[in-house]
Amino acid sequence: MRAVVQRVSSARVAVGRDVVAEIGSGVCVLLGVARADTDEEADRLAVKIARLRIFENDEGRFDQSLLDVHGSALVVSQFTLIADTARGNRPSFSDAAAPADAQRLYEHVCAALSDLGIDVARGRFGARMAVELVNDGPVTIVLD
Repeated sequence: MRAVVQRVSSARVAVGRDVVAEIGSGVCVLLGVARADTDEEADRLAVKIARLRIFENDEGRFDQSLLDVHGSALVVSQFTLIADTARGNRPSFSDAAAPADAQRLYEHVCAALSDLGIDVARGRFGARMAVELVNDGPVTIVLD
């Protein structure tokens, strides 16, 4: 499982002309699920996202988490994060989870974040989405 976590002042996802999810301050999480991923890894990743100290305190130091600042999370499934580019110029997605498994683990991460007290907005799994965000900082962290 791989997540790209971006601290945002706002973010939204549209499918076609319809905005399907939108948040203010918080994080936008692009989430890739691999074939070997488990529920335990989904739980661990949700805790890591919720507790990742990427928000500044009054002194300007990264010392606060999403939980501390009462921020939201926009979670978007992105299987291309599992791409293998070691050989050639065409990415291989053979390590990506099958769609049904990926959707189940994607929903598991979203539910685990919600259970931790995070307000979670979701992209539309499997859809072609347009993700718009204002990366605050910019701050971008990759979690494996």
